[in-house]
Amino acid sequence: MPDVTGPTGCPCRSSILVTGATGNLGREVVDRLQAHGARVRCLVRDQAAPRPGVEWAVGDLTNPAAVRAALVGIDAVFLIWPLLDSAPAHDLVAELIAAAPRVVYLSSTAIDDEASRQSDPIVQVHADMEALLRNAGLCPMVLRSDTLASNARGWIPQLRAGDVVSGPEIARTAVVDERDVADAAVAALLGQHNQLGHGPYLLTGPEVLSRADQVALLGVALRRRLRFQAVTADLARSRMLTDGRPKRLMEALIAASLRRPESNRTTDHVERLTGRPAGTFARWAIDHTAEFR
Repeated sequence: MPDVTGPTGCPCRSSILVTGATGNLGREVVDRLQAHGARVRCLVRDQAAPRPGVEWAVGDLTNPAAVRAALVGIDAVFLIWPLLDSAPAHDLVAELIAAAPRVVYLSSTAIDDEASRQSDPIVQVHADMEALLRNAGLCPMVLRSDTLASNARGWIPQLRAGDVVSGPEIARTAVVDERDVADAAVAALLGQHNQLGHGPYLLTGPEVLSRADQVALLGVALRRRLRFQAVTADLARSRMLTDGRPKRLMEALIAASLRRPESNRTTDHVERLTGRPAGTFARWAIDHTAEFR
């Protein structure tokens, strides 16, 4: 059973369990839930620093006892599945069925609903998780996110060292601000838009961008002449191995760069859920310049 610490909260408030709470998106979700007065519990693998108003449940999504304890008294769950295989999620699903919270699952806009197999392992596991949750009768609210703007934080070491970002090229996509995804997730978790149904909602930014486009927009925000330099899959693989990336994750990332198709789709689904249009990557870059200096 995980160690759950923190305030007991008020029974009149919604109680939300957040997974992936220490990531770029998860932190934004937690901040917004607290701003709405929700009681927040975060399931994390390692004990985190105390935070006023947040309970920390230490455990793993693949540990049924940990999940069972974390779900006690919970009204809704924000679910991010961290593995490249959906098979270990069967026990998680059983615990969700028993506890019967509302489930909001973060998925990917890269899913092709007409395809028998998806383009790469990352998209495939999202499709498998959607099917697993749906077939179990949980009726999850599915938020399919496009590429998160916060992924650009991975370029910080390179930009602190010079004016070139190098890496594998990926297909252009409608990069979405993680703050917009967090706002949409909170609206779903608090049941503010139940009349809209379970989705999937396709959360995109307002414009389709390549990696070179993103780097150029960062350059405008930083007042520097930046450029993106594409590298081969073999070189990218070698660099990721040197950086200590797990081999399975490395191969999944390479497969995504090689096989994921370009998407020219933008939607108004962020606005449907939040009441305001999605923000631009240019705005995100301006707001986060301090992190890249």
